[in-house]
Amino acid sequence: MKKKKWLKISLGLILAANLLLIVFGKTYVYKALYYNFADINDHEIFYNRTVEAGHPEVWTNSPSYNSKTLSDDFRGMLEKTESIAFLVVKNGMIEYEEYWNGYSQTSKSNSFSMAKSITSILVGIALKEGKIKSLDQKVGDFLPEFKKGKRKNVTIKHLLTMTSGLNWQETYISPLSHTTEAYYGNDLKGLIKRLKVEKTPGKEFRYKSGDTQILGILLEKATGMTLSEYASENLWKVIGAKENATWSLDDKAGTEKAYCCFNSNARDFARLGKLYLNGGHWGKFHIVDPEYVEASLSGIHLENDIIDFYGYSWWLLPNNRFYARGILGQYIIVMPEEDMVIVKLGNKRGKKVGPHYEEVFSMMEYCEKNF
Repeated sequence: MKKKKWLKISLGLILAANLLLIVFGKTYVYKALYYNFADINDHEIFYNRTVEAGHPEVWTNSPSYNSKTLSDDFRGMLEKTESIAFLVVKNGMIEYEEYWNGYSQTSKSNSFSMAKSITSILVGIALKEGKIKSLDQKVGDFLPEFKKGKRKNVTIKHLLTMTSGLNWQETYISPLSHTTEAYYGNDLKGLIKRLKVEKTPGKEFRYKSGDTQILGILLEKATGMTLSEYASENLWKVIGAKENATWSLDDKAGTEKAYCCFNSNARDFARLGKLYLNGGHWGKFHIVDPEYVEASLSGIHLENDIIDFYGYSWWLLPNNRFYARGILGQYIIVMPEEDMVIVKLGNKRGKKVGPHYEEVFSMMEYCEKNF
């Protein structure tokens, strides 16, 4: 009898929980629980919009291309972090590349938060084109939900620097967090409309995917194009990407997940590092103003603090080095003094060292000495 009673109670609780999820519009939780955690091939479970490439610019292999053997320790790090791609570009030529587990030069995988840096580049392009007047321009000039209350004080720069003060929950464990809803849900614009300012904009740095998502929606308003169309015409085609990329959406014909989910390959990702290594220029094309690039890589100056490890959605390191990163070990690392770009794509990260991860330092040290 006790077993039957507990079975009825359990079934009742399950039914009640399901009813609450339906009533409060949280049915995305089913998808989150089914897939459990983000994966580098999640473009296969989402709707996507194509970021078209144009006339490809072929990479040149260096005279010593793939002539060096990686040390056992370094290879061990790459394998421990379940890498699928490792690429080194030096002096504008590919010095080394290797792929694992069936991935290749053309295989697409998820950028995760490297997309934040891509969205930042697109903001710089829109600024250069005059689609955005100033980084101090209010978000409310583009999105009506930011015209009133405390949200009216949020600027584009606040979003770029993660200082918006918005109450976004950057939590990957809870199935009810904003980040989980953004990733598995189907209404990014509705989610953004519910956000509130909990701290004065510009006062505190707090990493939030929602800030970048707002930038993506803002760019759509400012340019009159989808984020994918704008990226294709003003970035992807101009830097000579070889393969079409895709940007995952919240729904069919929906909104790009600007904070994540730009899907491409190591060779084409490396072009983004080269672009900023060259101060926003690509050959004869002046894509982003050098002043914007410099500001992007100069840290954040708050009223009572200086954030020296983050800029306009790029991670910063000593010696003018900088990088884009994703949650499962995606990296575009730029070392200007060495004229080097490193790309690593994979499934895991190592231990955290301050605001960075140990493999970032391992890759820089190894490549500086060996390439």
